[in-house]
Amino acid sequence: QVQLVESGGGLVQAGGSLRLSCAASRRAYTDNNMGWFRQPPGKEREFVAAISWNGVTTDYAGSMKGRFTISRDSAKNTVYLEMKGLLPEDTAVYYCAARCARSIISECSRADYFDTWGQGTQVTVSS
Repeated sequence: QVQLVESGGGLVQAGGSLRLSCAASRRAYTDNNMGWFRQPPGKEREFVAAISWNGVTTDYAGSMKGRFTISRDSAKNTVYLEMKGLLPEDTAVYYCAARCARSIISECSRADYFDTWGQGTQVTVSS
């Protein structure tokens, strides 16, 4: 069964940090480019970050560069999103995505290129 389970969301003050985790089934994780997206209240889902199947290449949305770090641990079949310097506008439901249909990471910024999604984890940043 292809499955993704996110965790690590919560309420944090502006300037704080959180680390999100995405535990993936073997089929979702192995040899697949993966990513994180988010959906702020009342807005469309937007790209956050993506990572290549081997962890070598990463890509970030402009506003996340320097604040967010995506990584993966093959021993745990888990992808992480480390978020620092959080802002109220980072408030959103964060989704893990797997099996990007594009081999070039910069092309994995489109949600419709992923075919496997987690249920999402809420991140709320208070001012």
